[in-house]
Amino acid sequence: MKIERIHHVAYRCMDANRTVDFYKKYLNMDLVLAISEDKVPSTGEPDPYIHIFLDAGSDNVLAFFEIPNSPEMGWDKNTPDWVQHMAFKVADEKTMMEAKVKLENDGLEVVGPTNHHIFQSIYFRDPDGHRLELAYDTATVEEMKKLNDIGPEMMAEWAKSKKTLKHTAWLHEEEFSK
Repeated sequence: MKIERIHHVAYRCMDANRTVDFYKKYLNMDLVLAISEDKVPSTGEPDPYIHIFLDAGSDNVLAFFEIPNSPEMGWDKNTPDWVQHMAFKVADEKTMMEAKVKLENDGLEVVGPTNHHIFQSIYFRDPDGHRLELAYDTATVEEMKKLNDIGPEMMAEWAKSKKTLKHTAWLHEEEFSK
């Protein structure tokens, strides 16, 4: 079997209308459809919800559930905050920086731009606290080939040692030497 693409990725939200408005305003994602039921289709459990689907471009779909009868939304306290995020690709630096200005003008905190060497990005949060990233690629074909070629070796070494590997230190050497 070969996966064709991600059908959708789903997260929880506290207010479906607020979520639709936010993603439309800042990321230009249109509402594709909404489904609401009294029971969970996969389990049959009674739990009224609305499930919204947003057009994330290029046949990608970002979805959310508002489930008002469930306990307050929480986060995985054992995983660092910076790990859990959704990253969206944008065309170029101009597009990313225009989004940054719009977000900041509306009072949202934006981290970055952050230099990842092979891409540049900014980070911010949606109304429910989901960490979002906008990124544009800056890697050369040679850099991507180098990263792709070293991947299997790095995975094998990591599995044995669980210690930081130096194979890709060149990505951030400049930033960390400051």
